[in-house]
Formats: sequence, structure tokens, C-alpha cells
Amino acid sequence: MLSQLRDLDLQLLRLFVSVVENGGFSAAQGELGIGQSTISTQMAKLETRLGFRLCERGKAGFRLTPKGEQVLAATRKLFGAIETFKGEAQGMADKLLGELSVGLSESLDAGVLQRVAAAIGRFRRRNQAVQIELISATPAELERRLLQGQLHLAIGYFSGNQSALDYQPLFAEQQSLYCAKGHPLFGRAKVSHADLDACDRVLHPYRFIAADEPWQAGSSSARCEQVEGSLAFILSGAHIGYLPQHVAAPWIASGQLRELLPNEVGFNVQFRLTRHRGRQPSEAQQALSEDLLASFAG
Repeated sequence: MLSQLRDLDLQLLRLFVSVVENGGFSAAQGELGIGQSTISTQMAKLETRLGFRLCERGKAGFRLTPKGEQVLAATRKLFGAIETFKGEAQGMADKLLGELSVGLSESLDAGVLQRVAAAIGRFRRRNQAVQIELISATPAELERRLLQGQLHLAIGYFSGNQSALDYQPLFAEQQSLYCAKGHPLFGRAKVSHADLDACDRVLHPYRFIAADEPWQAGSSSARCEQVEGSLAFILSGAHIGYLPQHVAAPWIASGQLRELLPNEVGFNVQFRLTRHRGRQPSEAQQALSEDLLASFAG
């Protein structure tokens, strides 16, 4: 009784199909390259494995039994399934599969988003069937999710000090100090560092960014990590604070914001492509990383 299918059984079944398609033992000798007695012995082994006769052979000629007819049909289905599996497996060998969760820092510049989009387009032109999720969050939240394994990749302005994370530079973003219409410094012809020190500033609690800010003095009654919140505080006319230049640009153009000491207190923030160092990246993650790095290198 055939309870397990082994390589030998597949060989015997192929011989069986060949015998049937050639119309008998004698006619199958040329195709199989073995003698009739060997074919007969192999067929007997197969019948023993199955527990019943597959064919009648003798003076009356070669003829399949009813069970032999059923085995022939089942064997052809089996070999067809094997060929289908081989084709699909070969396709998967060259295909990127799985899921990717990618974090993006909030309020990215349009040019940065275009480069991210170009990288995704390049990735989609690969041989792939990958589900991609994009998550926008603050740098602290992105870093937390990376450390907890909830993100595969993230683009943001990170400290670079987490030993568990791997950082690769992508681009720099210019930050400047601003006040808004209604603030005492907005219409002042000359602004000094002493003037800044007397102002109520927006404090960024994500300290590795705040530590890079050239202007550190001044009291603060406003705290916000998000760009939109910082902008709201500044537009109130009660506070001064740092913003990315691309966020401030339309408000500058409409006369609502003023840049303070542009050549003295501005600074650059380095954005990085980041992943968890201790987790082996999948082929899909590696490919998307390559596409992102290539898009920002161009």
C-alpha cells in the first residue's frame, strides 16, 4: 500500500506513463533505454507498492486494468502539478515578496516627496508583489517604532546615537528662526541677539534637534515637537521659533512671517534612512533601500 510518495515512486510512475503511451513493454524499450525484462521488474515493483495490478500483459497484448486507468489519470495530474509548482517556484526565486512598513518624517518638502515617489516607482518596476505601508510620524515616534520592530525603514532627522539602529545620510533640511506679524520683532529694522533672548521661544522637546539650534537662550512657555504646532505658536505673534524653510516659505511670501538673523542662527538638519541593525533585512527591504539611496543620490 502506497502511504508515502518517494523519489523512487515518481520514477516508477514515469516509467508506467511511458509504457502506456508507447503501447506496451516492448515498444517502450527505445524511449526508456532499458530492456523489456527490466521494465517488467519495475512495473511489478510499482504494482507491489500500490497493492493492485495496473495492466494485463501477455499473448492478448498490453491492456490497462480499470484501476490502472485511474492511476494513469491521477499520475498525469500529479506530474502536471509538479510542473506547475516548478514554474511557480522558479518565478518566486526572482520575485520580491512580503510586506514593508516605511516611516516618513512629517511635513517633508515637495522635492523630498518627489524623490521618495521616484524610489517607489523604481521599486514597483522590479519583479515584485510587495505590500508597502507608509506611516507619517514625528522623529521620536519613528525611532520608537524602529526599535520595537514596527517599521522596516524610516526617513527622518534622528539622533544617530542609537547603537541598535543603522543610519545612512539622505539629505539636509535648512531650519531658520521666525517671528510672525504682531510680534514685537516683526517690524523692527534691526534685531540683535539680545532681542532674541528677551523673546518667548517655542521649545522642541526632541532634544537632539534642539541641541543643534544655534540660538539656545530665551524663556519658553510653548512646547511642541510637531512642525504644524510650532508654526501655530509662531503665527500667534507671541513666540519665535525654528521652522523648516520650505514650511515657512508660503507664509513669508504672504507677509505673515519674518526670518530672524538669517545668516547667524539658521542651521541644517541631516535626514537619514534608518533601519534596525539587529534584524536581517528581507530582499524586498534591501531593494527598496537601494532605490531610496539611488533616488537621493541623483
